Amino acid sequence: MHTCHASMVWHLHNTTPFTLSVLLSLYASLSLSLSSLSAMPPAAGAVALHSSLCSTASEKPYSPLRSTLLHVAPKPKSLLQSHPLYPPTHAKLSLEFKEKILCLEVMGIDAGKALSQNPDLRTATMESIQSIITFLFSNGILEKDLPRIFGMCPKILTADIKTDLTPVFDFILNELKVPENSFRRVINKCPRLLTSSVKDQLRPALVYLRRLGFKDLGALAYQDSVLLVSNVEHTLIPKLRFLETLGLSKDEIRNMVLRCPALLTFSIENNFQPKYDYFAGEMGSKVEELKEFPQYFAFSLENRIKPRHTEVVQSGITLPLSVMLKSTDEEFRELLKQGGG
Repeated sequence: MHTCHASMVWHLHNTTPFTLSVLLSLYASLSLSLSSLSAMPPAAGAVALHSSLCSTASEKPYSPLRSTLLHVAPKPKSLLQSHPLYPPTHAKLSLEFKEKILCLEVMGIDAGKALSQNPDLRTATMESIQSIITFLFSNGILEKDLPRIFGMCPKILTADIKTDLTPVFDFILNELKVPENSFRRVINKCPRLLTSSVKDQLRPALVYLRRLGFKDLGALAYQDSVLLVSNVEHTLIPKLRFLETLGLSKDEIRNMVLRCPALLTFSIENNFQPKYDYFAGEMGSKVEELKEFPQYFAFSLENRIKPRHTEVVQSGITLPLSVMLKSTDEEFRELLKQGGG
């Protein structure tokens, strides 16, 4: 049975996370194989690379890694094998770059997506990437967290530890008052924190949110951290101004966002505007109901608001906005049967 490097990447994606030491061992052996080929002619190098990466089970001693790979059903084509930068037609691509693609895929990261979102990865060294991983581990991040963190924010892979990452962890510790043993929880909730400038983004957002009335630092850190990576001038303030155009006062808006912080994450064009148009037009409702139930904007217009409102109208009953939307399907059916009582 042959196990090649391309199918191996797919196997690694579909097994439990490997320890960093196993990954580094794999990377080290691959580096040795690739570097030894650099002086060979292309054709001879390709044959040698295939021979070094594709071997029968009987030719290798037992190892937990290989045992795991051999017991997983093979997949015809892996992410790496189908990657546009890897096929033989791109023979001029450096071995180091191909090596980088493989190692990203082994860690569970979509290399194509990462490279497209962060072009700086093309010139980043494996040593610098490893330094960042080691730094994250030292701050409580686990190996199994890396695919999600790097997948959402591949720019972290080329961040500067001293000027980019360390200030963020200092901010989380000193200004959000999060203990070190809870760093992982905060970062997993919002990986974008690691790509945000403390001076230009995180601190100004925190100051603004505190002025709005967000006093619970724990809630900001663990639940609503996405607000900290939202630009004050271009994201937060325009949404508050839109709510003012509906006839709401600043104090009323402040109370609404404190009760439903998610309001500050919704799009004006894709959420606020169409939902308010339906609310004021088809439903004929008054803005006072939004003051009482700002969570209205959190429900799907097509899948929840419109169908429920239509059934209520057809049934000839009246339901409070919160009851109409928050009740389960079973509870809603029962309310319709009882005539809203």
